[in-house]
Amino acid sequence: MTGPVSVLDRNGRFVADLKREDFSVSENGVEQRIANFEPTEKPFTVALLLDTSGSTFFHLSEIKDAAIAFAKQLRPQDRVLVVTFDQRVLLLTEATNDLKVVTQVIEDYADTGYSTRLYDAIDLVINQRLNKIDGRKAIVLFTDGVDTSSYGATYKSTLRQAEELDALIYPIEYDTTDFIAASQVPGSITVLTTTNNWPFAGRSSSSVIYGPPVSASGPGTTMAEYKLADQYLHQLADKSGAHLFQANDTTQLADAFSKIAEELRCQYSLSYYPTTSAPAGERREIRVRVDQPELAVRAKNGYVQRSSNTKR
Repeated sequence: MTGPVSVLDRNGRFVADLKREDFSVSENGVEQRIANFEPTEKPFTVALLLDTSGSTFFHLSEIKDAAIAFAKQLRPQDRVLVVTFDQRVLLLTEATNDLKVVTQVIEDYADTGYSTRLYDAIDLVINQRLNKIDGRKAIVLFTDGVDTSSYGATYKSTLRQAEELDALIYPIEYDTTDFIAASQVPGSITVLTTTNNWPFAGRSSSSVIYGPPVSASGPGTTMAEYKLADQYLHQLADKSGAHLFQANDTTQLADAFSKIAEELRCQYSLSYYPTTSAPAGERREIRVRVDQPELAVRAKNGYVQRSSNTKR
């Protein structure tokens, strides 16, 4: 099915008191029977993905502060896991509702890498963590969107996973073109990395390295790469049923975090078993409607059939 569903009134406020009978779902124009329905106000798990590659050199402290600020928006029953990525993908903590642990691992992280395994980070978080976690889930991604060294996942494969994932992906997009300008001036910037053992070893949080490190290939340095990155982040949000936020100033970010947290609290979850068969590789269009006037629905609008029909 489409997974998370948000309903808004004409003023953009989330509507949180609807029942199963208020919703209807169709696939390729054929009405479907809703098999499972969960109302709002359920706990959720959020994966915070922090880009710590070379291109974020001037913005790393902002990214860390923003991630902590977002975690503080959540309720005591909600859980957070934290992942950083550069030429490595590092799990700083498993899903936890201990805000002190989340804050500590983010504040203590000071390593800046060279290249960027953005696609690998998304792929690994989805397949090695979120797909194994029950309940409501989301990803909040702090990045400029430029990938330079992924070798296990691609632009297309991660967009496909975003469309199939029963979770929302909210990119927080940073403009790191200042790094391009600085890196083109000889001697103007030095990016330091550590080669010591994992800095959080021995603490209560987990310390897992996903996959072998690869040789750094440097951050993206062309405007064409940044244009592609912006396109990618917008598609990532669209295909998951979420939306993108620009990280232009702290006021804007505070508003974005408030909206994301509110939406996660006010989601409905719907699922159904398709009543018509479809060949593998065919795209199926989904439409979710609410039988009340002046309400707008935000949800995934389709998926690509992988194999035999299963619950959607």
